Amino acid sequence: MVEYTIHGLHEKLVNKDISSVELTKKIIAHRNLVEGEIHAFLSMSDETALERAAEVDKKIASGERISELAGIPGAIKDNMCIKGQPCTAASKMLENFIAPYNATVIEKLESCDYISLGKLNMDEFAMGSSTECSYFGPTHNPWNLESVPGGSSGGSAAAVAANEAIWTLGSDTGGSIRQPASFTGIVGLKPTYGLVSRYGLLAFASSLDQIGPLTKDVTDAAIVLNAIAGYDHRDSTSIRMEKKDYKKALIKDVKGFRIGVPREFFGEGIGEETKEAIKSALAYYEKEGAEIVDVSIPHITSGVDVYYIIAPAEASSNLARYDGVGFGYRASGKDIVDMYIKSRSTGFGEEVKRRIMIGNYVLSAGYYDAYYLTALKVRTLLKREFEKAFERCDILAAPSASGTAFKFDAFSDPLALYMEDICTVPVNLIGAPSISIPVGFKDGMPLGMQLIGPTLGEEKILQAAYTFEQDHPEFTKTAPKGEFE
Repeated sequence: MVEYTIHGLHEKLVNKDISSVELTKKIIAHRNLVEGEIHAFLSMSDETALERAAEVDKKIASGERISELAGIPGAIKDNMCIKGQPCTAASKMLENFIAPYNATVIEKLESCDYISLGKLNMDEFAMGSSTECSYFGPTHNPWNLESVPGGSSGGSAAAVAANEAIWTLGSDTGGSIRQPASFTGIVGLKPTYGLVSRYGLLAFASSLDQIGPLTKDVTDAAIVLNAIAGYDHRDSTSIRMEKKDYKKALIKDVKGFRIGVPREFFGEGIGEETKEAIKSALAYYEKEGAEIVDVSIPHITSGVDVYYIIAPAEASSNLARYDGVGFGYRASGKDIVDMYIKSRSTGFGEEVKRRIMIGNYVLSAGYYDAYYLTALKVRTLLKREFEKAFERCDILAAPSASGTAFKFDAFSDPLALYMEDICTVPVNLIGAPSISIPVGFKDGMPLGMQLIGPTLGEEKILQAAYTFEQDHPEFTKTAPKGEFE
């Protein structure tokens, strides 16, 4: 019927080859057909979506200019506030919470006449790498229903891969956009920390969280980034800078690019098929005129250790507010202390409670210096090592994940699952931008590569990603469950 990308559909809408109402109805019908198997959505807003679609059609009919996102159905991870809609963070703790205001990213999207079909599944409070930790049940990978879609933005990735939404927003605290994008064969962009406002995002780890797009291709990622990026006075970490048009970076040319390959990203635990796919991608870049540079960032190997001290520490503080009094689910108890205990014990899932306990432990008086303070020092060392690497390189190339999507219940040991984040958490620790793009397949399942830029280096990674994508359309495929009937 149409090319199902934002930029392809925008052209169809402007040329009146299709109406927004017609498009929205088609996506809803397809979603209803496959959602029972995928379970990407936690709540739906079809009526509001169709009303917005009709408004966009009126603007087009009157000759009014529309934004590139206008009238094109998307969906939002369920940890971002949309006024009057549920915002559960996939937790029993917030099962009945209705957001009283809009997140900044939603305000920006509304100014673009965006359409949201609903809120998307995730690991509870964004704590997980598989979307198995949702109170409302797991999301399934559209490529293989027996495999996870990744996490914590698994619902956001699966919805795009299954064509249940043309684009989505996710959040990335330790790889939660890039790893699901890799597992589902789509594009996932984690912007520079502070480029996109976190106001209205339910906090997990405040120094690591970042909102970003999941899309069909790199052009769509740039379009969504254009819509959501920008300074916000309500976010104290927001970067004050001039507005950019990231579509200008979509140039098919990497001549003179210096692409660094940190050897620590390709050590033990990274699948051979992933290494070979990235090796092939690097050979392509070299053929196109880029210089491939071997670099070393020694403290990458400490990234997971540092992350799983700092992130739980911040989480234990952020989630202290959910006590059954001020916020969240309230259980009955014989007194206030008993009520606190029962509310938090039954309101939070196992993974969230595990991380709260770890966070409280590393922040306790006897262990603060040994764990939390030491982790902050190593984080600073890691940032300096990346900065030194960027003195020699324009961007860095690395795996988005160790391999293809794993099966449900593949990890009985939480620590083993934490190690799956080894490729992505260093980027969050230094606040850099990174984009995951499809680079191959293994046994019919997608493989991903991430391109990492220096702070505010989005244009560089978008250009390199776009260049590769243009010559490798075979990797931008539709998942079996995403095919329209």
